Amino acid sequence: MGFCLLSDLGIRIPVGHVDYFVNGGQDQPGCPTFIHAGYSYLICDHMRAVHLYISALENSCPLMAFPCASYKAFLAGRCLDCFNPFLLSCPRIGLVEQDGVKIEPLPKEVRVYLLTTSEPPYCVHHSLVEFYLQKPRNKDTNIMVTFFSSNVTSSAQITIPRQQLQGRGVLAHPNPHCQVHQVNLKFQASHWVWRKDRTTIVGKFCTAPLPVNDNKKMVCLPEPVNLQPDVTVCRDLKIPCA
Repeated sequence: MGFCLLSDLGIRIPVGHVDYFVNGGQDQPGCPTFIHAGYSYLICDHMRAVHLYISALENSCPLMAFPCASYKAFLAGRCLDCFNPFLLSCPRIGLVEQDGVKIEPLPKEVRVYLLTTSEPPYCVHHSLVEFYLQKPRNKDTNIMVTFFSSNVTSSAQITIPRQQLQGRGVLAHPNPHCQVHQVNLKFQASHWVWRKDRTTIVGKFCTAPLPVNDNKKMVCLPEPVNLQPDVTVCRDLKIPCA
């Protein structure tokens, strides 16, 4: 197993049976992004692998990752389970035999992705977020989704391609999915003066915790949501705990 935390000085090739691309393997949350930070700029991203492993040993929250072709595809909600190639046993960082992968022999050079917070314990709970339009549009539709639980907020963007009805994404939240009590939805319309979008969109919002192995975990708002351009709509979520 290996970590791929990339920077200008980092590696960009697979190094183990399972390679963890934490936050895409690029700049890590909480690390300096400017070279003027000196030594911290050079070492912070690389040391994050050590801090993640220590956190996994000291905390019960699982640092779970998901196989995917790319980071972009993972964020777009295209990789929701661990069936291929792990037969539903998602790899986890920590002192776990074969990182929790329960198949033999181990596959080779599998890229897995996960998100984290910027500070210990770093762990997040990944959720699928989806929005279904009632009618297709002739342009891309961007919706910002924000979860609320215990004064903690996390956001992700859903993009619905033009002439399609469904868009999805992955949202990372520090608290378990069933502790999320409210969702905010905001239709991010175009602001070009000559192409300003004034359309109200109507659709259904749904969410489920990863890994999504079936539709039984899916929770949807009971009523369609009307979203006006750049107006935030708040809805209560009632998600049962397993």
